[in-house]
Amino acid sequence: MTRVRRFLHRAEFLLARTLIFGIRRASPDRASTIGGTVTRAIGPLLPVSRVADANLRLALPSLNRMQRRRVIAAAWENLGRTVAEFPHLGALRENTPKGPGWSVRNSHILKEAAERGGPVIFVSGHIGNWEIMPLAVARYGLPFASFYRAAGNPLIDGLIRSLRQDAMKMALPNFPKGAQGARQALRHLAKGGHLGILADQKMNDGIEAEFFGLRAMTASAAATFALRYQCPVITGYVRRLGPARLELVVEPMLTIEATADRQSDIARVTQALNDRIESAIRCDPGAWLWLHRRWPKDLMPKPGQRA
Repeated sequence: MTRVRRFLHRAEFLLARTLIFGIRRASPDRASTIGGTVTRAIGPLLPVSRVADANLRLALPSLNRMQRRRVIAAAWENLGRTVAEFPHLGALRENTPKGPGWSVRNSHILKEAAERGGPVIFVSGHIGNWEIMPLAVARYGLPFASFYRAAGNPLIDGLIRSLRQDAMKMALPNFPKGAQGARQALRHLAKGGHLGILADQKMNDGIEAEFFGLRAMTASAAATFALRYQCPVITGYVRRLGPARLELVVEPMLTIEATADRQSDIARVTQALNDRIESAIRCDPGAWLWLHRRWPKDLMPKPGQRA
């Protein structure tokens, strides 16, 4: 690593630590509101918002330009709130009567899975404050490991890991994305561990499945692992009820049935997972992270094309 890069990494780390210090001095709901207000004002002006607009024109073609702008602004606001709430997650409490906190809808599904024992796979997407899901599920006796893409700055990466561990009050394994991480995850499940996967982003080495009626390369790891170990898959998503007030919606366990055609089974389960994520997004489009390139380039609207 060059001296200049080390300097930039250090400067970035000091800036991030200063911001976290300031966020922690504010109450969780106040921090959430500030974060959401700032990103809602700035985010739609950034070039990446053009990606969000193109995604919306593809996935939700019935929306007009003003409706798309509102969804993009809401997505930026949700992202800002999520980031600002991150340092406060460990302080949030379950089932508070009002104000900051979190709750679980259909918590009986988590209780049943914990009582049953054995491996469980949780699948969700970047919806609402997705960072609360590991903490909430762990409180019901199902702490899960995750796939993790390390930040480019190792100092920032260490800071993120530290914040997550502080919130969880426990250390959980994180597996790198790729073949090595997949092998580690399989060993973890074989020992009866639990695994969490955010399956809503483009995965070039995945399989083709439909998402909003469009072909999209999709990670097949959840389906592959579940079929191998015949373990339950639980899907869910996070609803934002207010500033730093969140609800994890747990959906019914997905039935995993293996046939003699393994590839067909993987495709079927992967499609079922995409369908559930899509359904959650349609309930509140502004809660999803529309900013990444989810669909193939050949499907994207051409620059300057009107809609």
